[in-house]
Amino acid sequence: MHTLEQLKAGKLKGVTRLQLAEGLTEFPREIFELADSLEVLDLSNNQLSQLPDDLHRLTRLRILFASNNCFQVLPAALGVCPQLEMIGFKSNQIVDVSATALPKKTRWLILTDNHIEALPENIGELTQLQKLMLAGNHLHQLPASFSQCQALQLLRLSANRFEQFPEILLNLPKLAWLAFAGNPFCSPDSTADHVPLVNRQQLLLTEQLGQGASGVISRAHWQHNPLNLPDNVAVKVFKGDITSDGYPADELQICLSAGSHAGLVQPLARIDDADGTALVMRLIPAGFENLGQPPSLDSCTRDTFKHGFTLDAHKIGYIVEQMTDVAQHLQRRKVSHGDLYAHNVLVDADGTLLFGDFGAASSYAMLDPAQQQRLTQIEQRALGYFIEDLLSVCVPSDRNGETFLSLQRLAEHYLTD
Repeated sequence: MHTLEQLKAGKLKGVTRLQLAEGLTEFPREIFELADSLEVLDLSNNQLSQLPDDLHRLTRLRILFASNNCFQVLPAALGVCPQLEMIGFKSNQIVDVSATALPKKTRWLILTDNHIEALPENIGELTQLQKLMLAGNHLHQLPASFSQCQALQLLRLSANRFEQFPEILLNLPKLAWLAFAGNPFCSPDSTADHVPLVNRQQLLLTEQLGQGASGVISRAHWQHNPLNLPDNVAVKVFKGDITSDGYPADELQICLSAGSHAGLVQPLARIDDADGTALVMRLIPAGFENLGQPPSLDSCTRDTFKHGFTLDAHKIGYIVEQMTDVAQHLQRRKVSHGDLYAHNVLVDADGTLLFGDFGAASSYAMLDPAQQQRLTQIEQRALGYFIEDLLSVCVPSDRNGETFLSLQRLAEHYLTD
């Protein structure tokens, strides 16, 4: 984090990244003095409503974040920035996205939690668009040109106003991670009604185990356990706001509807009261660690891994075998996970897998059989990318072996089927 004082004093000359969050109401003109070096500009958490018309003077600018501000219109000045490829305007009050506001180089566009009713008709001109975050808006249809977004791999349309599933998505050749829960066409799922409902006061939450976009996970134990559930559990308390993936309530419902499988983090009960919703889960045994790490700004949609991390081909094959079985289980339950990634997978030293995080999951039981079949192909594409990502960290000595080559062929099958 930098300060406005540092900027005005000329102490930030040569920086490639600038982050300012000081309740700004106007764009500081001193930022233009960094034009020779500035590549990443983060102006999130301010009170901005406009950007200067000459923003294109920042000729090296690749990434601009302006979330949690007061924009009502996506600034047209963005569209003429020569190198801009990643744009984030989450949680503003944007109603209008004009045809001129989106640079042709856009790869990653975040417009979550706004009031957008329509996308520009020319959005298909964004032929490099890979990641598009639109959850929590007022969209009810997609422009016909959306079919030209052939590079799109990840799309979030949850918590919008679609009366019908946007079938145009089913023909996008690279789409692999899709979320669409919380739209009017989505049928309510009653599966959760059959999951035990427990009282919040029956549990004592202790240490925090983790935190994500949709909630906080804590270790807990029972003070009163009338259902004779495991003594030590984990509790995910959901946030009430719209996340980058959609409504937390949909995550809870779909996680419960996914059912029981050895490769899934097991839900045990739910909490639903005036203080909100929560999910009681089986505590993950010691020794499990995240398999991967989330995509970076550079990798965009593809997972990353810790420096030096490797796996032998046999272990990759074992992990893929388990993940394939989990994917088939979810398919039988008519659940699209929407986020099949290594960073949502936990493994132990033997390669035993646990898969979780249903924040982007969607139920598709309401779709017709042909649509369901096409949707499973999208999930299979994610599995293909998952295999590719794991093969990228395979030990060099295994890369010419039959196990590696057969996994390569399997990935190709999922990506081209």
